[in-house]
Amino acid sequence: MRGEKWAVDLTEQLLTLAVVDSTTNSFQTSSDIVLLDNHGRAINYLRLAVTDRCNLRCHYCMPEHGLNWLSRSDLLSYEEMTRLCTVLVRLGITKVRITGGEPFVRKDLMRFLHMLSELERLQEITLTTNGVTTAPLVPELKKLGIRSVNLSLDTLDRERFFQITRRDDLPRVMQTLDALLNHDIAVKINAVVMEGQNTDDLIPLAQLTRRLPVDVRFIEEMPFNGGDHTTAVRPLWDHRHILDTLRAEWPELEKIPDPPFSTSMNYRLPEHLGKVGIIAAWSRTFCGTCNRIRVTPEGALKTCLYDHGVLQIRDLMRQGLDDEALAAHLLDAFNRRHKTGWEAEEARRGLPVGESMATIGG
Repeated sequence: MRGEKWAVDLTEQLLTLAVVDSTTNSFQTSSDIVLLDNHGRAINYLRLAVTDRCNLRCHYCMPEHGLNWLSRSDLLSYEEMTRLCTVLVRLGITKVRITGGEPFVRKDLMRFLHMLSELERLQEITLTTNGVTTAPLVPELKKLGIRSVNLSLDTLDRERFFQITRRDDLPRVMQTLDALLNHDIAVKINAVVMEGQNTDDLIPLAQLTRRLPVDVRFIEEMPFNGGDHTTAVRPLWDHRHILDTLRAEWPELEKIPDPPFSTSMNYRLPEHLGKVGIIAAWSRTFCGTCNRIRVTPEGALKTCLYDHGVLQIRDLMRQGLDDEALAAHLLDAFNRRHKTGWEAEEARRGLPVGESMATIGG
């Protein structure tokens, strides 16, 4: 990309973002678009939260009584989200992950997924779900072209599942896992590792990779719990502790190459069908290759998980901005992106990190 700069051709309605070679002044084709931030990192992945509501009350995410839920008018409408995704895809986003809250508690989500699937140049739609109500929808997800789903599952023990989520829904989650695998949809199981909650589940969860073609990913606990409790300054179970525990059980655990932009450090065990990953979400070891942005249910753009929102997209759209003006605001935000999660947290200017993960996009 040396010797190149970004330009938006505002004379075209399609908002095609192009890379301009300053020596030849020639434009690359749209398939070659790479959207860069001010640190030279590619941005091609949007995590779009469609709701803050959830049918679980996980200990690490929100208080037992839930949150002060957003009103319907506060949420981005499906039409607004489709418009936003259209603009972002034309700027270079190729992958959209639908998150929440729990996405499937929002009415008519499948209608929105159909709308999203019709966007030209959007290469991949994925989902993150807790699996409680997802199983019956899996056949339709398959028809829509959903190839990968992240399934939140912190334990295989029914009693511990109830203690963590405050709901007795483990059997329904396992039904979703079975349905996804039966329809050849790739599954990544996400487990947040919490001292005193589920550390005994690391080995049983990792053992799933022996007989199932799943990725089991262990995530450092973060402080996004809605103020329900105070998280330690540093999680007791950081990525090193998690890896040491796995290696103590399986000395033959083998490090394998990480895919581009991977947030997880990935490992494989001999003769296991699946893989194990560790996500240093608190330690923030992957900031240098971060390719993702987030949009919250109420339309706030987050260019880093740890920032407090850098652009209110919903309000801009409702003020009547056209697509070209909206794109200009988005590009400006991308050009002021924090270099690391630590820098983003520092920029909160004394506002502590403690909002619920459900309000910022899973």
